[in-house]
Amino acid sequence: MSELRITDTNSANDSKGRAFGLEGNDFIYVLVALVVALGVYLVLNVLLHASMVIALIMALPVLLGPAAWVLLLRHNKPEGYAGDWIDQCVNGEGWAFAPRAQPMAPGKDRHA
Repeated sequence: MSELRITDTNSANDSKGRAFGLEGNDFIYVLVALVVALGVYLVLNVLLHASMVIALIMALPVLLGPAAWVLLLRHNKPEGYAGDWIDQCVNGEGWAFAPRAQPMAPGKDRHA
């Protein structure tokens, strides 16, 4: 035992785990959306006697909204991707909340 063997390993806190093919707790958003959509469908169809098609049309966005958010903006994306994407859509420019309020870059005389 003159020499120690060094092995690279991943500690438990490096991985958020996987469930249903989704990283971390992302499956919870889809699961809650499924339960809420099922509840909306049942309330409309059974209690309010809406037709099956109308109840499905009303319940489908409740399921597809969070599922699309998880699959398009969180699944296999870096941490903070969804927030950055929403900021860019709202601001229309880069990372800043108020781009004109940011300090000038060195060597620039005005904002681009």
